Amino acid sequence: MTALLLDVVTTAAILFAVASGLLLVFGVMKIINFAHGGLITLGGYAALITTQLGLNPWFGIPMAALFGAVAGTLIERIVVRPLYARPLDAILATWGLGIIIGQTIVLVFGREVQFAAAPLGGTIDLLGESYSLYRIVMVPIAILLGLGIALLLNGTRLGLATRAVIMNEDLARGLGIDSTWVRFVTFALGSALAAVAGALITPLSSVDPNMGVPWLVNAFMLVLVSGTSLASLAVACLVLGGAQVVVSSLYSPVLGGITIALLAAIILRTRPQGFARG
Repeated sequence: MTALLLDVVTTAAILFAVASGLLLVFGVMKIINFAHGGLITLGGYAALITTQLGLNPWFGIPMAALFGAVAGTLIERIVVRPLYARPLDAILATWGLGIIIGQTIVLVFGREVQFAAAPLGGTIDLLGESYSLYRIVMVPIAILLGLGIALLLNGTRLGLATRAVIMNEDLARGLGIDSTWVRFVTFALGSALAAVAGALITPLSSVDPNMGVPWLVNAFMLVLVSGTSLASLAVACLVLGGAQVVVSSLYSPVLGGITIALLAAIILRTRPQGFARG
């Protein structure tokens, strides 16, 4: 039972780290960035490059952030910005970009499954249970990530402008806020967060060109039931991620893989605002 509880908490933390960048982009731009999965994969390969170069595995996180931010700025400026007035086309374009990122990775690294070194190894005795130290460390990392985003949104001029655009973009523009610049920075930051998440989850599994796809599906469903609130996202990750762990552990990993999508669909059918207040 202790191991199951720890799995629930750590899985929720991992899902929060994966979905936070997608939530940020959705809140400001009102589109789901389906290149998010490709950016997660890009972060995973940043961690792999760090391992292959013999660097400290922790260095993979800032390297992933750099890769993601650069990719995000290019995607926003070249592809997404011309489609601001056509959100459906923007969504389809990001989906295609996710495929392009994956195929580019195949050309460079091949299709082989590879492994990156973990920043932390071993186990820790917690509540009478021997448990993965790295999974435990993911919990404070997710908390710090959430606090950092909240501080950015509530304690900086950029955050003030971003919240204004989230609440009413037309009014924000009328008050002199450059919403185009806000969108640009937000997309770059969301892309960096996606790549960082990819680097963080890589030591827990393997690296391959399609590693971001299942994470994209779960992140997408979590964002849909969370609205634009980080607190709602944390609750959604805990509830739906916990359900996934319980179903996978007690019944079937196959059923566990579809639990988040299934429960999210039921929640949206019965409560359209999801976990958001309203």
